[in-house]
Amino acid sequence: MTDLFAKCHGDGGYFGRFRTAGDRYFSQPILDSAPGPHMVFQGRPVIMWSVNSYLGLTGNERIRERARGALERYGTWSPMGSRMLTGNTPAHVELEERLAAYCGKEAAVLFNYGYLGVVGTISALIGPQDEVIIDKLSHASMIDGAVLAMAGRRFRPFRHNDLDSLERQLAASAKRERGGTLVVVEGVYGMRGDLADLPGICGLAKRYGARVYVDDAHGFGVMGATGRGTGEHFGVQEEIDLYFGTFAKAFAAIGGVTAGERTVCDYVRYNARTNVFAKSLPMIYVEALAATLDEIEAHPERRERMWHIARLLQDGLRELGFDLGDTASPITPVYVPIGQEETGMAIMRTLRDRYGVFCSGVTYPVTPRGVHLYRMIPTAAHTEEDVAVTLAAFKAIRDGFGLDLTTWEAKAV
Repeated sequence: MTDLFAKCHGDGGYFGRFRTAGDRYFSQPILDSAPGPHMVFQGRPVIMWSVNSYLGLTGNERIRERARGALERYGTWSPMGSRMLTGNTPAHVELEERLAAYCGKEAAVLFNYGYLGVVGTISALIGPQDEVIIDKLSHASMIDGAVLAMAGRRFRPFRHNDLDSLERQLAASAKRERGGTLVVVEGVYGMRGDLADLPGICGLAKRYGARVYVDDAHGFGVMGATGRGTGEHFGVQEEIDLYFGTFAKAFAAIGGVTAGERTVCDYVRYNARTNVFAKSLPMIYVEALAATLDEIEAHPERRERMWHIARLLQDGLRELGFDLGDTASPITPVYVPIGQEETGMAIMRTLRDRYGVFCSGVTYPVTPRGVHLYRMIPTAAHTEEDVAVTLAAFKAIRDGFGLDLTTWEAKAV
């Protein structure tokens, strides 16, 4: 018999190369200051483009004051128990009602973490006769939810944002005599920044009698005329059967919410194992999230500011010749043909150490071999000067590394 732990001593598994090297630079970098547009990395100040606080709400004093009040009144431990037993409060119920209205749905269910909300919702709804059809580029939490729900049976992936591929899977699924079908997509794809074709997806799902679940982690509070998400952006929010938003990004907290028909939300509430068997969301977060929702609804200028910064950054990068792919959101993926992976890592180190620009880097298998993706998140808290410094750094990188930006297009991803 092989020792179960033997694998832990090699370089297998996710990011094995970095794990075995004890890396804290490219993976699990240690940041020394509160999250915001300017942070400290390895003792140096950097412009931070890797924090998903789209509306710049980290450190907001009105939210902090509400959280301090909750801490004084309830401590860090309240409520004790799950929502099913001793962890339900009027504040939880009120927040769910407000979130349902914000999402344009009848009802909503709170979850402690976005990841657990996605996994719990999908797995609660899918039974032995049902099927999941999922976009191949969906987030890991959505894949895990599908895997758990299908209990060893194969779910149906379709090519990213490809309606023909989706229809083939819907047609195959419709041939079953029993069971329903759930189409699972993101609203905004977090790595690429492109949007799901929600009008087309909702239309096809309706034609085949399937239901649609949208994880809008990066669109919640960001997309649409009033920030209510990618469904609002396309004018199809009513056609989305289950809408999911996380609080870990624009809302600058933790937790998530599933919104939809009341009877469906009640079913999820009573059957999502990640909700039924989990301690209730602490009061300090419930109160802070209520204050956050107040801020988002009262100050649309935050979202306008975010879009202003995003357009400055994206337009400037494109003028320098960089390929940003199909992004239609603030997410700014910069695709750079590098040849060797070491070159991509050297570019990231140069950006951080020489120019004080911190962004996340992604390479194969997320991108094709020989291509590095530098992902940036513009926020309402960034300044025009931050953008100017960053653009100058990317220009210096382009010229200093002799990058040929004409040899590849992000369409190939």
